[in-house]
Amino acid sequence: MTDDRLDAEWLRGWCEQVDTALAKLMASFQARSGFEPGCNEVVLASEESHRATEALVELTPIPSDLTTMYWVIDEISLPDVENGYFVHPATLVADHFREYGAVQIDGEEPALVFASDGGGHLFALAGSGRIWRSTTPSWLDQFDLAAAGLQEFLEELSRQISGAGRP
Repeated sequence: MTDDRLDAEWLRGWCEQVDTALAKLMASFQARSGFEPGCNEVVLASEESHRATEALVELTPIPSDLTTMYWVIDEISLPDVENGYFVHPATLVADHFREYGAVQIDGEEPALVFASDGGGHLFALAGSGRIWRSTTPSWLDQFDLAAAGLQEFLEELSRQISGAGRP
């Protein structure tokens, strides 16, 4: 288990940084791509999403970093960054948990799927704080290490957004 926990203030700063980078990316997207972008956004948490986070916590023990993230961010939708990235809202995470349960990864505590990419690959956060990515678009196949923690995962998303606008 990592000692470095996700900090809500860092996360708020990350949201501001990403909003600026997304605005820049979307301003030039159509000229570079030849088509209009989809809805690329970081949706901040609301009272409703806080209630959904509380319900998720009651449903299953979730890693504290995920709780911190959901108190600041409701969801992230980036269909036009690389092949797409989506951090699911707590309501969807709860629905998926009810349907599929936790992801079992060898040598790791059960992991909770919280995100996906445009190819259907899943991202799961384990109790250790590590992020795992499915090797196929399946809940049942192998998962490989994707990031040491949620902050590293989000930093990589930020780099993808900043890099997407480059020729």
